This record gives sequence, structure tokens and C-alpha cells, in this order.
Amino acid sequence: MSTEKTSTPTEGHAVANPEAAAAAVTVVDPRLLVREQGFAGYWNEFKRKMKAGDLGSLPVVVGLLIIWAIFTSLNPNFLTAGNFSDMSVAMVGTGMIAVGIVFVLLLGEIDLSVGSVSGVAGAAFAVMSVTHGMNEVLALVLAILTGTVAGAIHGFIFARIGVPAFAVTLAGLLFWQGFMLQILGDNGTINLDSEGLVVKLTSYYFSDVAAAYGLALVATVGYFLVAFFDNRRREAAGVPSRPLNEIIVRTVLLAVLAFAVAIVFNQYKGLPLAVVIFLAFLVLTDFVLRRTAYGRKVFALGGSVEASRRAGINVEMVRISVFAIAGTFAAIGGLFVASKIASANQGAGTGEFLMNVIAAAVIGGTSLFGGRGRTWDALLGVMVIISITYGLALEGIASPVQYMITGGVLLATVVIDAVTRKTQKTAGRA
Repeated sequence: MSTEKTSTPTEGHAVANPEAAAAAVTVVDPRLLVREQGFAGYWNEFKRKMKAGDLGSLPVVVGLLIIWAIFTSLNPNFLTAGNFSDMSVAMVGTGMIAVGIVFVLLLGEIDLSVGSVSGVAGAAFAVMSVTHGMNEVLALVLAILTGTVAGAIHGFIFARIGVPAFAVTLAGLLFWQGFMLQILGDNGTINLDSEGLVVKLTSYYFSDVAAAYGLALVATVGYFLVAFFDNRRREAAGVPSRPLNEIIVRTVLLAVLAFAVAIVFNQYKGLPLAVVIFLAFLVLTDFVLRRTAYGRKVFALGGSVEASRRAGINVEMVRISVFAIAGTFAAIGGLFVASKIASANQGAGTGEFLMNVIAAAVIGGTSLFGGRGRTWDALLGVMVIISITYGLALEGIASPVQYMITGGVLLATVVIDAVTRKTQKTAGRA
């Protein structure tokens, strides 16, 4: 493999061709000059990304707006404050599990066991807290650790023994589903305390209007401060950074969106606790993936296993940890699902639930081929899934049609992902 090295004139070295040397210093990737060209620069950058297949989250955002427009035109109640709030709470269980799936997909792998693991977590909590009277906080922690252990087992078999992730997690799907049925017993359903900790996860709302507006303000100010000081750090390091006016524009757009959502929540019961927890996990996991050495290892492993191994990355440990993370989020999501229905039953995590979780991650923009995606994709994807489900339910459309439409959306997303990958290869960016 040959590498090109750009040299600059240094003291004690003769420069054979001054013009070539100057050109070597001044040649910069055109993408880094975008912000210096004003609006025209951004427009040219947008066209370049479209040609290169670098669509980002644009297709899913446009698709979500189209879905909302269609269902609102069919039924004005679709985007009312009450329905929007209910959709926001309903998406948290699926969204939490989808966050864990994003980590697995970044490796270019799949985890088919998360639905069953989520059911086990809900059942384990119900058995410990209701049947055996264990303290709810302790039962909650142990239920989440159940998912962590299950995921770590899958990761160990995959990473150390070499069994394909598809086979390992398919076996896990069957095993954990059977385990859930076993611990639930003959009754099959355990009702949770309506005033208990887990049920409060989805039933509690911050009724004071200051809560929703306060969260919107914190999100807006937090984004501005992070972007501003990150820019200062980049400027100090001598690397390209965003101008202050662009940061301000982005902050204003975020503020408009955040306060609009806050207004809608305050028109109903207030800010849902479930949404606050979900957003907190999204921020945390996004930080881990984008700002830590561990996150860079995950992306590197999704790009090339062999290259990562040669770079000194402990491939086995990263793989095991990623599946443990997926199991953990499956358990957390399972508790939110149990909270929503105030019970643990034999149907938890079964049926189309697994497909909706995987679809949410993929529809949101995470690549099935590994190496590309963000945990925020889980939010976008689950919003699409829940919007379709609630919109069709309002129209009284039967479940079979819901499955077909969701499947069509998923297929379209995968096709876009595959076409994007081919386009990027053609453009020399993959």
C-alpha cells in the first residue's frame, strides 16, 4: 500500500519546486471550505452529498413529515396534544431496545434475542417484587442486570467461540422466551402495583408547565455551550470549525423545535417522565459513541475487523461489551413495556415486537452493513413506527395492513441504505 505524504518547507532543507510545495500546503479538502463561502457553499455541499449518496437523516425526516401530513389530513385528531403525548410515551419501550440494537448494527451484526430478553426482564421484576415481595429498587436493578448477563453470554459465544451472531441470538430468542414462560408460571400474567416504581415510569407526568419549558431551555442552552466550546477547542487546535453565526442558527432551530414540543406536552398532562429518561439515555449513548475511545473502537470494528485488530483493538472484548449493552437496553425497554401495560405477561417481547425494534434502528438511518449510525437514529425510527401504528389505528385499519405498510417502509429504507452504500463506493467514500 502506498501513501502520499505532503511535505512543507523546513529549515535546512532545499525546496526543489517552490510552487509545488506551496500548492501542497494550500490544497484543502473542499468540504472544509464550505463555511467560508456563505449560503452558496452550503448549497454546493448539499448537492455534493446528494451525488455521493451521503443522505444522512434527511430521508427519514422527510418521510416522517409526510406520514404526519397524511394522517393529519385523514384525521385531525392525529397530532392533537393527547395523541402526541401518548405516542411519545408508547415509543419509549421500543426505542430503548432500538438504542441497544444500534450498537450491534454498528458492528455489522444482528441480535434477534432482544425481544425475549426484554420479556424476561419484565417477568423477573414482577416475580421478585410482586410474588416474593422484594424491594422494588433492588428488583429493578437485578432485572436490568439479567439483560446485561444475557447479552454478555451471547457476546462471549459469538466473540470467543466464533458462532455467528445470527445463530447465537436466534437460540437466545428461543431460550429466553422459554425461561420467561417458566418463571411466570401457570398463571402467565402478574399484575404490577399501579402506584409502584415501574408503573410510574410511564404513568408519571410533570404537570408543572415549568418542567417542559425548563427541559427545552436546558437542551437549547446545553447544545449552544457544547457547540461553542467545541468550536473554541477546534480553533485552538487549528482545525476547521463552525462560525458563530451557524451555531446560533442551529441553536435557534433547536429552540423552536424544543419549545414547540414543550407547548404540546403542556396542553395535555405535562412532561412525561418516560420521555425525559429516554432523552437522557440518548444523550449519554451519543456521547459514548462520538466522544469516547470506546465509541471510536465500535465504529472502527464495524468498518474493518482485521484493520481494528492490527490497530491493537481488543476485538473480542468490544464485541462482548456491545452485546452486553444490547441486553441491558433490552431489559430497560422491557421494563418500560411492562410499565405501559402495568403487568408482565407471556406475550411480552413476542410477535412483531422484535421486528419493530430492528426496523426502528434501520429506518432511523443505522446501516445494516455496519460502521454508520447514531443512537439518535433509534428516536427517528421509532417515531416512524409508532406514527404509522397510531395513524392506522385511528383510521380503524386492521393489523395485517399495518404489518404490510411497516414492512414496505422497512424495505424502502434498506434499499436506500444499499443504494447509498454503492453510491459512496463509486464516489470513493466507503
